[in-house]
Amino acid sequence: MPELNAVVTHRIEAASGLIILRVAPDGWSLPEFKAGQFVVLGLPGSAPRVPFSDPDPPPADPSKLIRRAYSIASSSLTKDALEFYVTLVRSGELTPRLFALQPGGKLWLSAKPTGLFTLGDIPADKNVVMVATGTGLAPYMSMLRTHLASDGRRRFAAIVGSRHSWDIAYSAELTTMQRLSPNLAYVPIVSRPTEEPVRWTGTTGHVQDVWKSRRLAELWGFEPTPENTHVLLCGAPAMIDEMTALLGAEGFKADEKGKPGQVHAERYW
Repeated sequence: MPELNAVVTHRIEAASGLIILRVAPDGWSLPEFKAGQFVVLGLPGSAPRVPFSDPDPPPADPSKLIRRAYSIASSSLTKDALEFYVTLVRSGELTPRLFALQPGGKLWLSAKPTGLFTLGDIPADKNVVMVATGTGLAPYMSMLRTHLASDGRRRFAAIVGSRHSWDIAYSAELTTMQRLSPNLAYVPIVSRPTEEPVRWTGTTGHVQDVWKSRRLAELWGFEPTPENTHVLLCGAPAMIDEMTALLGAEGFKADEKGKPGQVHAERYW
């Protein structure tokens, strides 16, 4: 079994079934990475599962690592640890074990960040719309934490959909970013407003509804078009498919091999 080479430094219970983990290398240094990239986390099959997860049959090889890719949520300027935004899949193999970790707990962390879902191929003079559902917000937090303060030449928008307001773990930080950065528009949207304990006065529905309502034109003062804006999509495949179709009807082209477009997607399953 590969050595468990990293340690949990912080574990934040963001909401029921949502945690923020900060993980530091143990005895080695983190490599450089680009905001939006991912690494792989792993735990052996013998690692305990969180009590409220589904029962799991004994692994055939308890010493074998269970590995999954996770987008980095921390800034690429941060050198001591990486942050991850994790949702519990009760029937999953790895997330119930990750949820059982406490500060000081050991796990395996890959040493090579990878992935092309970054701002690297987006021209510096193009605006950026970031559309996320659930933990698809993670790579955008890395991008905003890395680039927002130093990149005032273009507009950013973060459209974040969830069932409930409390499921958006980074809402307070995004609200503060918006207040401090006039080039950021943050639009949270919830799909089950009737379940809110306090009346939800924000946008309701799904992220597609934000786009269809032309909300960004109101916030930016101009219409996002294929000529001035690129759109990033991250999260549920159904959302990505629907948003890609909506954008395509307005002339936005999805990335294809050898044919870069204005729509860039990262599917989470």
